[in-house]
Amino acid sequence: MLNPDAKLNPKLFDADVEQKPTRDGYGDGLVIAGEKDPNVVALCADLTESTRSEPFAKKFPDRFFEIGVAEQNMATIAAGLGISGKIPFISSYAVFSPGRNYEQIRTTIAYNDANVKIAGAHAGISVGADGATHQATEDIAIMRVIPNMRVVVPCDWIQTKKATIVSAELKGPVYLRFGREKSPVVTTEETPFVFGETQVFWKSKKSECAIVVCGMLTYAALVAARELDSEGIGTMVINCHTIKPFDYKTIVAAAKKCGAVVTVEEHQVHGGLGGVVAETLAKHQPTPIEYIGLQDTFGESGPPPALLLKYGMGIKDIKEAVKRAIERK
Repeated sequence: MLNPDAKLNPKLFDADVEQKPTRDGYGDGLVIAGEKDPNVVALCADLTESTRSEPFAKKFPDRFFEIGVAEQNMATIAAGLGISGKIPFISSYAVFSPGRNYEQIRTTIAYNDANVKIAGAHAGISVGADGATHQATEDIAIMRVIPNMRVVVPCDWIQTKKATIVSAELKGPVYLRFGREKSPVVTTEETPFVFGETQVFWKSKKSECAIVVCGMLTYAALVAARELDSEGIGTMVINCHTIKPFDYKTIVAAAKKCGAVVTVEEHQVHGGLGGVVAETLAKHQPTPIEYIGLQDTFGESGPPPALLLKYGMGIKDIKEAVKRAIERK
């Protein structure tokens, strides 16, 4: 059943559940962060409307900087602002930032522990028709290995808004990952959000497998858990919105209790959420693990729902992975 302490959307499993892109949460959160602190500024690389930086640009025109198609320059400028007392947010498609400007993020931002927030939009294959060149599926892996970098992958529009606001209050670099496609609103304004702490969204009476998920696939994981429950297979669904720092204690405890784990992410299975879970359990609690995500392949152009199904990230795929993990106990 849904964890009542999580205070999730009561209409979550309704056919007409509200759907909004997680990128809208970034736009909403950025404006609120700007209202709370005059040191918040925003920079964008020619994608102001698409990354949802536009509302901030309109409300605070003197604190917004359009850099153009120059992601490397944007990161370097932001580093200077970040060590000078400002709180810069930089945004572009994730394939370009952190994809194109990785070296500048690593050396000018992270190495200097500059107070810069990197917003990677249009992440995952749910970008759809834009195809493989615009589908960032390696960015979590790229960013989580950089020293001083925090990495957060919110599950829906509301949580992205909260994560953006909190990121402005944290000192040091943060990477925020969000998408373009609409996805169900899982949480509510009352849902707790603590940076660095996972959340148990579903807990069966007897949990045989822990489903650890991040991003917009959280909804699919919850639907899978509900269907599995009706089949007599109990699970836990853990929303791991913060990849770094990683809440290893909760994951280790869940693995110990359930005896099997499935990771779910709209990212390559190597190096992302699946990677950090595997590393953690190998050290603290060796456990059978199955991975939902891109299996060392690029995406392609197509409708987002069709792509998720083709590449094994649908509800049926999650259920089958849970059953395989349980069989391996």
